[in-house]
Amino acid sequence: MFIAMNRFQISPGSEDTFEALWRNRDSHLDAVPGFREFQLLRGPSSDTATLYASHTTWDSREAFEAWTESEAFRSAHSQAKAPKGTYLGHPQFEGFEAIL
Repeated sequence: MFIAMNRFQISPGSEDTFEALWRNRDSHLDAVPGFREFQLLRGPSSDTATLYASHTTWDSREAFEAWTESEAFRSAHSQAKAPKGTYLGHPQFEGFEAIL
């Protein structure tokens, strides 16, 4: 099993916009071989940012990597545009192999 996470720093006051963007887009994940589960997690907020993480679970790293090279990936990410100032920098990717 492989878990792929992206952490996002979102500017204060842009949380509703960011969440609506994720709620309303078609991720195309349900038809992707090896995909198991998706969650969008909201973390702590401060005066400077709110932390979010997207969390997907896959059968394997290979299944995840195949998705990142697919038309479904390009289509899902073309819908990820938000108003300027929503994102505080680029997302930070973290990938994990399940060992237990």
